[in-house]
Amino acid sequence: MSSTEEEDDQVRAVILKMLKDDGLVTQIDPFPRTTQEFDAICTELRKDEHNNLEDKLVIGGFVHHPVNDQRCLECIYYYIHRKYCYLPELEVPVEPDWWCRLWRI
Repeated sequence: MSSTEEEDDQVRAVILKMLKDDGLVTQIDPFPRTTQEFDAICTELRKDEHNNLEDKLVIGGFVHHPVNDQRCLECIYYYIHRKYCYLPELEVPVEPDWWCRLWRI
């Protein structure tokens, strides 16, 4: 296992703990229905004060389970071989069955 894989696994474990065990409340609503709404969330994530893992999870609306039969695995930003979200504003390791409100196909 490479150091990147190990680091990703560690971050995934931290995220799961925050979402499941610690009960971190995230902003799953409103789900962006337009490009402008999607861009507004991405703009918020790009602000310097939100450059930490917890803010990314909260603003991105992450949950540790599928929502409406949608999950990271089907999102255009999901990189299957690394189990990673490559949306530039997020850039976090994720599990295939997780979801966030920036989900896109």
